[in-house]
Amino acid sequence: MKHTVVTTALTVGTVLALTACSGASGTASSGGFDPGNRVTMTVPFAAGGGSDLSGRAIAEGLKEVTGSTVTVSNLEGGSGAVGYSTFLGYEGKSDQLLATETAMMALPAVQDVEFTYEDFTPIMKLGDDYTIITVAEDSPFTSCTDVVEATRAGKVVAAVSGATSLDSIVFSLLEQDQDITFDRIPYESGGEVVAALLGGHVDVASLNPGEVTGQLESGDLRALCALAPERYDYPLLADVPTGLEEGIDVAFAQFRGFIAPGGISEEAMQYWVDMAKEYAQTDGYRQYIEDNYMQADAAYGVDFTAYLADYDADLKAGLGLG
Repeated sequence: MKHTVVTTALTVGTVLALTACSGASGTASSGGFDPGNRVTMTVPFAAGGGSDLSGRAIAEGLKEVTGSTVTVSNLEGGSGAVGYSTFLGYEGKSDQLLATETAMMALPAVQDVEFTYEDFTPIMKLGDDYTIITVAEDSPFTSCTDVVEATRAGKVVAAVSGATSLDSIVFSLLEQDQDITFDRIPYESGGEVVAALLGGHVDVASLNPGEVTGQLESGDLRALCALAPERYDYPLLADVPTGLEEGIDVAFAQFRGFIAPGGISEEAMQYWVDMAKEYAQTDGYRQYIEDNYMQADAAYGVDFTAYLADYDADLKAGLGLG
């Protein structure tokens, strides 16, 4: 079975056009709600990884469209559990936001935490972020097939940014698909994973392209295959085959977006949705999508909530959890 969430083409142009067709001013539709001059954007992971890049891009974009100061606060620990659990305590506080991703769904599925996505208020899904299997420049592996065969023959050490991160999920799906087992070493962020790969402490990693563009461009790291439904159109990754081309039937996207606490007013929710729609029309949003090699596939409010319900079911099915 192919494990795929969001199987649209890996281009940004046509989808970006869809995000620009909405977005009335937040004032009229939100009853004059005002979050105040200071807003906090929680990032539930350490600085330097994909979640931190996403949180800072969203914070800067919301600052532009709202005029409020949006401060990023990294609350790392427990593979994201510390940040999400802390955010759970902000119920009803409309000046608090969180940069969300797959951990919000994976943590409740595999760990005993006090929250699910239903405890929060989904505001915006920015887009989808697939991973690439990556090795150091001097690695003996030249393809994902090499990695699979070496894992069957012996020990291959894989870095993961937390037990419930996208890369951990992707390695689990790869193990199921190929009937292999990696030896995993967990880190707190994608930035730490990159450092471990560069330092020779691990053999392989599954990373979002935006986390490693600099190292790929410099030649310090190499991309073996993209665990995505189609090849990327971006020049840097255009020659990287998909996993399917190498017999690996796995393609699973991490969504990136932001949420508000549960229990906020309808006016507050609508305000943030309206501001998110305005953000989606800015050059900053377009630049974030392109710089991080993502698919622009925005969803807002109730549509984001519906997406999360489907994603939750697909995630649990892919991991054999029901």
